[in-house]
Amino acid sequence: MSGSEAKRLLLVVACALLDADGRVLIAQRPEGKSLAGLWEFPGGKVEPGESPEAALIRELAEELGVVTQQACLAPLTFASHAYDDFHLLMPLFVCRRYEGSPASREGQALKWVRAGALRDYPMPPADAPLIAHLVDLLGPRS
Repeated sequence: MSGSEAKRLLLVVACALLDADGRVLIAQRPEGKSLAGLWEFPGGKVEPGESPEAALIRELAEELGVVTQQACLAPLTFASHAYDDFHLLMPLFVCRRYEGSPASREGQALKWVRAGALRDYPMPPADAPLIAHLVDLLGPRS
């Protein structure tokens, strides 16, 4: 290690929600939140005693109004990123099967994007490295 102090570990979960056309849903962080204006994959914090899958199912319902099941969540990759005051660990799941049409419930802008175009949207440092995995899975199709 580089002599840096131990940081608090924050476990969050994210989802590459896909539409029937193979596009990925991204959400823009609203004003007033940290990293406001950046685009990210939907998801959120894993609460104590909660599995990542349960947290993602809850977050998708709260943020977007969509319902899915654990069997519909396929783990793809994860991000491990040191921010200034914490270390983020973020599994990324792919979800192709869900009920409902995603709609903003927390004031965030939403956009369906081809995997190859994700790099055109500024993302938090932890999210950006995940793009290559989605391009490998889905193809650029841009």
